[in-house]
Amino acid sequence: MSAPVAASANALLTTIPSPSQGVWYIGPIPLRAYALCIIAGIIAAVWLGSRRWVARGGREGTVIDVAVFAVPFGLVGGRLYHVATDWHKYFGPDRDPLDALKVWEGGLGIWGAVALGAVGAWIGCRRHGIPLSAFADAVAPGIVLAQAIGRLGNWFNQELYGGPTDLPWGLEIYRRIDPETGLADPIAGVAVDHTPVAVVHPTFLYELLWNVGVCLLVLWADRKFRMGHGRVFALYVAGYTAGRLWIELMRADEATHLFGVRINVFTSLLVFAGAVLYLVLVRGRREDPEQLKGRPLPGDDDVDAADPGAAAPKQTAAAATEDTADADESSADGSGDRAEDDRAEARSNGADGHKNHEG
Repeated sequence: MSAPVAASANALLTTIPSPSQGVWYIGPIPLRAYALCIIAGIIAAVWLGSRRWVARGGREGTVIDVAVFAVPFGLVGGRLYHVATDWHKYFGPDRDPLDALKVWEGGLGIWGAVALGAVGAWIGCRRHGIPLSAFADAVAPGIVLAQAIGRLGNWFNQELYGGPTDLPWGLEIYRRIDPETGLADPIAGVAVDHTPVAVVHPTFLYELLWNVGVCLLVLWADRKFRMGHGRVFALYVAGYTAGRLWIELMRADEATHLFGVRINVFTSLLVFAGAVLYLVLVRGRREDPEQLKGRPLPGDDDVDAADPGAAAPKQTAAAATEDTADADESSADGSGDRAEDDRAEARSNGADGHKNHEG
């Protein structure tokens, strides 16, 4: 963390306080706010992604199954990107390379998390026989929502802030020390007092609010234009990187520079251009809900045999399933007043054998 600039007297009147500490102890076990925020973000992403996946025609529980692969891959990828771009913090003079393993102290690069997380998702999707692009579209809003929640961990760690400011929403930075040793410890220490040593731009908060806005934008666009084939995910990437670009330019913490500019600025520009290009070039209607069911599961044949609707023509059943998925997706986005009526209509058409069992 770079040394903060002293706060002005006027800034002390209208500012946002930082938490006194970001780590609590239950006996010898540390309870870290950063880790709790990451976990809360993952839970929110899986919850929202599951609702959207089922609404689009997928099976209940598939998102959780794929997350078993995607989440660990994403955490490793996020850490690898951070260590690679901020290598001097771990391999420079008087540095300990083992610190690269201390994920709880912060430092997860979203670029690496998404890239390697996609590899894990691909593995999970192949095991279930479902298209990765459709899965990515379903979970995209949840991913950016998880990023927003995760940014609260940076608030507890007193990191990812900008330069000094006298704006009413300036963030107070406190001096933290280790109570046992009396040495400075900005991550695990406790604030000596609540007199700030700096008042800075809360860039973590800017990104948090931006990510919530991107989440709402993606949900609205997907509902209105019925996007598919990875275009929802591309819209999320374009929206996120557009905000990350200007926020990155405001940050004052230590970072690797290229040609005098933070390396994440170049990454944001390249990824944004790629996402926009994908949105322009890729076309096509949303995937058939039948594709999202994946490989047959044990018991599927028994259900079809017991249901007379299983003998309905394939085209009629697929159409009924798509109507049901549309109704359920409206429910997932908060406006599913017609969902029950659509289910009843689908049942009357003899398409029950092809409906999703949503619980």
